[in-house]
Amino acid sequence: MRQIILDTETTGLDPKQGHRIIEVAAVEMVNRRLTGNHLHRYVNPDRDIDAGAMQVHGITPEFLQDKPRFTDIAHEFVDFIRGAELVIHNAPFDVGFLNMELRLLDMAPLPNWCDGVTDTLAMAKALRPGQRNNLDALCKHYGVDNTARTLHGALVDCELLAAVYLALTRGQESLSIGLEVRSVQADRVAARARPKAVLLQASADELAAHASLLGAIAQESKGACLWSMEQE
Repeated sequence: MRQIILDTETTGLDPKQGHRIIEVAAVEMVNRRLTGNHLHRYVNPDRDIDAGAMQVHGITPEFLQDKPRFTDIAHEFVDFIRGAELVIHNAPFDVGFLNMELRLLDMAPLPNWCDGVTDTLAMAKALRPGQRNNLDALCKHYGVDNTARTLHGALVDCELLAAVYLALTRGQESLSIGLEVRSVQADRVAARARPKAVLLQASADELAAHASLLGAIAQESKGACLWSMEQE
């Protein structure tokens, strides 16, 4: 199973207001193991960056002046994610921006290139309702070292999210395995505790008393006794 852990940084919060992607990172995982293969590109948005956004990721317009436009990396990007499941934290945000960038280039939207999207924020909210579930909070909860994350950055966030995703999904597997182990152990304990059946033979006196009782019942019922010795 091929999965791509994906993250973007942008000039602002809303693509409908003309905000653009300025960084995109994608980290490959196959059969729940990071392969070391990744895609990481900075993008010149040809527009200003909101001050609030710069405080989050620290990327300035000056830094992006000599970087490629999204049109220059679009085909490389879709080739990298082609056929894989995307794993994204707060997926509607990133998917919205990526679809906008692809639409500006008259390219098919994201679902045409990938094999579905998994939103780890939605997963975390289901597992930890009422708690903070941003990436930093999840790193703390699952013991993922995020000390290198002083600012948001697409590549480092992908690497942290990969560890968080494995922890989120490994918890479900551990629960299932634990239940199976406990079930097997319970069966073994029950088997050891179950007493063995003991077969006791009737004595000659008990057999004689039984025959006498059946004879009396047969006499009273005029031969209609169901438990006569002949029937036995």
